[in-house]
This record gives sequence, C-alpha cells and structure tokens, in this order.
Amino acid sequence: MKLESGNYILVSKEGGIEVQKNGKRLYFNKRPMFVTVKTAFAVNEFYDQAYAEITAVGDKIVAEGTIIVPTGSEFFFSDVYEAVNSGFKVSRNVKVLKAGDDLGFSTKISLTIAESDDVHDYHCFAPGVWYKQNEFAPDYATGKDLDNEYFWRMETNYALPLFAMQHIASGEAAALSRWAADVTMQSSDIVRSENNTDPKCTIGAIGMSKPENKTLNYLYYGFGVRKALEIEIDGLSIDYVYPGCDGQMPRKSHYEGLDYSQKTKRFQRINHPVEVGFEQNYAVGIQFGHYGSFQSMMREIWRDTYSRLRDKLFEVDNKLHFHNCMNILTKYTRQYGDSYGLPFSCQLPNMDISSVSFQFGFVGQQPGIGYQLLRYGDKEGVPEAFEKGVNVIDFWVRTAMTDSGLPQMCYNPNISGFEPYPHYIRMLADGIEPILDAFLYMRGKGDLRPSWMEFCKRTADWLVEVQNEDGSYYRAYNTDSSIRMDSKANTPSVIRFLIQFYLVSGDERYKAAAIHAGEWSFDCNYRNMEYRGGTCDNSDIQDKEAGIYALFGFLALYDLTGEDKWLEGAVGAADYTETWTYAWSFPVRTLWPKHPFNHYSISGQSIITIGGGADVYMAACSYTYYRLYVITGDEHYLDFAEFIHKNTRQSSDVDGSVGYVMPGLGHESGNFTTQTLQSHYHWLPWCTYVEVDPSSRLYDTFGGYEIADAQKLSKEERVKKNRIYEIFVRGVQ
Repeated sequence: MKLESGNYILVSKEGGIEVQKNGKRLYFNKRPMFVTVKTAFAVNEFYDQAYAEITAVGDKIVAEGTIIVPTGSEFFFSDVYEAVNSGFKVSRNVKVLKAGDDLGFSTKISLTIAESDDVHDYHCFAPGVWYKQNEFAPDYATGKDLDNEYFWRMETNYALPLFAMQHIASGEAAALSRWAADVTMQSSDIVRSENNTDPKCTIGAIGMSKPENKTLNYLYYGFGVRKALEIEIDGLSIDYVYPGCDGQMPRKSHYEGLDYSQKTKRFQRINHPVEVGFEQNYAVGIQFGHYGSFQSMMREIWRDTYSRLRDKLFEVDNKLHFHNCMNILTKYTRQYGDSYGLPFSCQLPNMDISSVSFQFGFVGQQPGIGYQLLRYGDKEGVPEAFEKGVNVIDFWVRTAMTDSGLPQMCYNPNISGFEPYPHYIRMLADGIEPILDAFLYMRGKGDLRPSWMEFCKRTADWLVEVQNEDGSYYRAYNTDSSIRMDSKANTPSVIRFLIQFYLVSGDERYKAAAIHAGEWSFDCNYRNMEYRGGTCDNSDIQDKEAGIYALFGFLALYDLTGEDKWLEGAVGAADYTETWTYAWSFPVRTLWPKHPFNHYSISGQSIITIGGGADVYMAACSYTYYRLYVITGDEHYLDFAEFIHKNTRQSSDVDGSVGYVMPGLGHESGNFTTQTLQSHYHWLPWCTYVEVDPSSRLYDTFGGYEIADAQKLSKEERVKKNRIYEIFVRGVQ
C-alpha cells in the first residue's frame, strides 16, 4: 500500500511506514505507535510498537494497534494517512482501553531521518523560534545547544505551528505542522509544573529528538533523573508530541549551593489522564521537498502552511481607526517646559501617565509622530495637531544635535536634558527620516525650514564620515562617534534615509554610502540571515525588527536603482520577516476586564525576538508589503499586506467597545504562549505610530486607507503611483 505526493511516496512496511524518493528511503518509522507515560513515580517512560494491522480504505491507509505498557495501561491507536496537495495528512485517534498505575500519558507522530542522525547536519525552521542553527539566538533558546537529546517546544510559541528540518548537504527537507487551528482553552484552574496532567490541553509540541534509550526527567532544581529502558532508538527524528511539552530547555537561572556542577536544564511536560475511555484526536500535515537554500525552504513551507491556517481577516474600518489614532497623538502631545512630546508610557485602560521621556525613535518615535501630526493637521484642518507637530520637529532640531553630527537619542524634560543613552543606529534612522519628511512636506507648502534641512544634512554627513570600509555601521555609538556596540547587523537601518537625502540634495556621496551599506547588508543580513539586534532594548540577538529594516533598506535601493539584486534582497528580507507573525490563532484569556483579547484574537501579533513576547510592530509593514506586491505581482504579498493591515488592530480598542479611555488605544506587548496573557498592560507612543504611519503612506500613495481601495486602481495606475521617489526633487534652495 502506498500514497503519492509529487516525487515522494509513503508506503507501509512491516507494521511501519517509510517515505521514498526515486526508490531511496529518506524517512521512516518502524514503530509508529508511541506513548510516553507519567508513572506513579511522576517520571516519564516511553514505549513504541509497530502497527498490528494496516489496510487500504479507498485512497487512504488506515493503521491500527494497541500498546500495553508494563504497568498494564493499554492504549489503542488508529492512524489514517492520506495524500494532500502539499504532502500528506495523518489523523490520529488514541483511546485508553485500560488504566494501570500511571498518572498521565502523551503520544507522538514522528519520522526518523535516514540521511544522517547528526543534528549538526541540519538547518531547522520554526517560525519566530528557530532559524538555521540558531547561531544568533540567546543562550537560553531552544536549538542553541545542539548537544541536547530533545528539541521540542509548545506550538503556541510558533508564529505558525510548524517545524522543518533541512539536510544541509542534500537540500532535502521535511516539515511537520498542526493540521488545523483548532486549539481549545486548557485548564485555567491549575498551574503548569515540571510534569502536570491536564485533560483539557489540546496544544501539541513540534521539534526534533535523538534520545538515548533512557528516561529523562529534570527535578525542579535541574538535576536529571535517568532510567534505562528496553527500547530501540533508530536515530534522529522530526516529531509532533501531543499534548505538548517544552523539552530540554536551558535554565535562565541556577540554584546555588548544590553539589551539582552540570548545566541545569528543564523539561516541562503536559500529560493527558490515563482514564478508561479518554481519547486523543489530532492531525498533522507532513511536507517534503528539495530546496537549493534554507531561504527557499523557509519561504515555501511557511507559505503552504500559511495558506491552510491563516486566520480570517479582522473586520475594521481603517479610515476611522486612523483618525482615532491621530486623535490620541494629538491629545497626548503637549509642551513640557521648553520641550514638546508625548509621555514615554501610560497605563491602560485610562492612560494613567507613568513616565515622561522622549525617544528619538524606537518605542518613543517622537519626530515620526511630529511629522504625522503636522501632515494630519494640515490635510484635515486640525490646527492643534499641526502646531504640535511643528513644535515637536522644532524641538528636536533645536536641541538634539551634537558637535559630532550625531543627534541625541533620549530627552527627559524633568532634567531639561538628555539621558545617558546609546546612539543606536536603528533609532537614529527612526528619527531622522521623518524630520526629512517634515521638511519636504513644509517645502511643498512653500514654507522652507532651513534648520530642519541642516539638521538632516549634518546627520547624513556624519553617516558618510563614520561608515566602515566594508560599508557597515556599528549597532550603537557614543556621542563623540566612538563605538558603543560593535555588531554591524543594523547597517540596513540607515540606507533609506541616505537614499532619500541623496534625492533631495543631489550629493552623490550619500548615494554611494547607501549602496556601500547595501552591499554589506546583502551579503550578511540577506545571504547569511544575520537579522539581529533590531530591538534597542534587547541584546544583539535574532529578531523581527532587524528583518523589517533590512526590507526597508533593500526596497529603497531597488526604488532608486531598479536593480534586480536589491529586489532579491527585499524579497528575502520580507520572506524572513513575515514568519514572525502569528498568522494562526488560539484562545487566550486576560487578567483584565478591559482588554481587546477578551473580544478579538491574537492573530496579527508578531514575535519580538527569539525567546521574547509578541507585539503589534508588524503593523508598520503593511504599506511596504503592498508595495512589494505591486512590484512583483506576487499575490501572497497582497494577502499578507491586507492581513497585517487588519489583524494587527486586534490588540486595539478599535471602536470604543473595549472600554479604554479613547478608541484606538492598544497595549504595547505581551506573552500569550501559555494561553494566559502576561503584559505590562501599558501604551507606548510607538504602538499608535506604527498603525498611523503605513495608513498615511498608503493614502498618500494610492489614495485610500484600505488596501482594497488601492486594489480598485488599474494595474497601470498602481505601478505609476508606486514610483514614490518621484516626489523627491533634487536641488534644495
């Protein structure tokens, strides 16, 4: 009996299964029925067995059998295999027939990889969690220590419930994914421990393993307890475990005073009860393919899973939401002594101001908000917004420049001066671009602001002067231009500003600097996937925002030159960056009566860093992904652009029904992987800015606040309007 999907054939063999390509065995499982039991000693032992009976039922393969473990517990397995468009689907039913002296159980669908059993021979992909060999991940991340036996994570940690492995030398890849976004709420009246039982948990774990034939259980302080088992281990496998677990994770903290010197780790398991009649029902998708690169594998497998699991579009009036957001920015921008700006943070739901400090970019986005206010106030006839926007830009231009030409980053009106804060190259880009935008907008009104232009010029000159010979920039500098942080991965951040200032000034030095930075970024960020350090308040680890700024930089180079190389870089950065977005959804509860997640889903939120929480920053990219669609004609980018233009709003009180003090407000970030939201429950200026900025640019470029509005234009009109640099006029008087 066999099933076929493209070049891959799944066959049943001696009670097991095998996947072949061109007559060669690539993947197999000799004993597909696998159960882990939580014994009366509260440790986990595992057992596996071949199917007792395999039959063909129409175009499906049905495989069944019973495992009896030493305590007497009996588990009946019924697995149904079928070929689908993108690979294979396995639907599993497990029923407890007899309960012995066991406290819980879990089961596993897995495939052993025939090519190699050395984990170092593989690149892995788990959206927002694992890229290649996680060389740019923090030490506590899964996959960082490749000498472990188990690499399993709860699938709620993944932007899509997906894990893929690619053999580096051959290019062959296999992926497992949850078949449907049908997770239900786990028990909320118990606390998860090292090894608890929850009959309501429907979350799985996905990853890989190469276990010894021994148990592995870590006590609460990290000591591993092991017991030999009479079981055969065939090698390295890709696995779906149900219910899920987080296994073998490094501990962030260690207990002191123990007579134990090994690295302490943790293995948190969830079990289902061993009760007669209890059933498990779950399904997974299996995909196979041969790819010439990690990037191409990541792109295709992500897109295939996305097309199956992507959440429905959120219903939101983006025009109304834009105006609500601008009302927020107008209200909370004010004069503080001799300065103008917005509070650093306000507690929800009533916007209780908890801190006042202004950041040039990143979480503060003060000049960016200033530009949006003056633009909005002028276009909509709101003098208060216009005046406040002009005052914000004036404040930074008047106050922030240093002798070196590098603007200050963080102003505190309580001390009437700047806080000691690194000059992050990414934050510099955030703040300087909108000052140039504001200058151009005012010039278009016939109102020249030479001091604004001079501020931008001094910054551009500084960027030319400090650029490294290889084209890169360091992550952060001191005020005197000395190096503060020597990573170079944030180099793409300033490319777009350099290009736009070149277009305004006509000075070839800025164009040369932008292209030189692009060359470094193409080789290191794109080709090596060195997207790290983009979030200024995190260490120099892999994250989403480094990908965002690489996308911005490469697309700006393509807009300038039309060269295919830069479009390739932009597409590569876009494909990477979108994999950090929760495209699927699962139930989440909050601890507050007034919160959008009590009404809406978490889809559209995006993972911040490897090992981090999730926020709404992907909202900043909807306009850019739409522009990429117009350039490439790739319908997936259109779909994704609309998805993040709508679903990111689900963390906001879009219509006032949540009960926040103003409609449009949203929380900064949180972690909901446990299905209980953990959050500071506060608002920072960037939360509103990243929803306003792409909407205003979409309107200015394509004439509407919805992507559907832009789609009403003819293809020729969209292409013409997408040439955005035609508005930059060389030669400044």
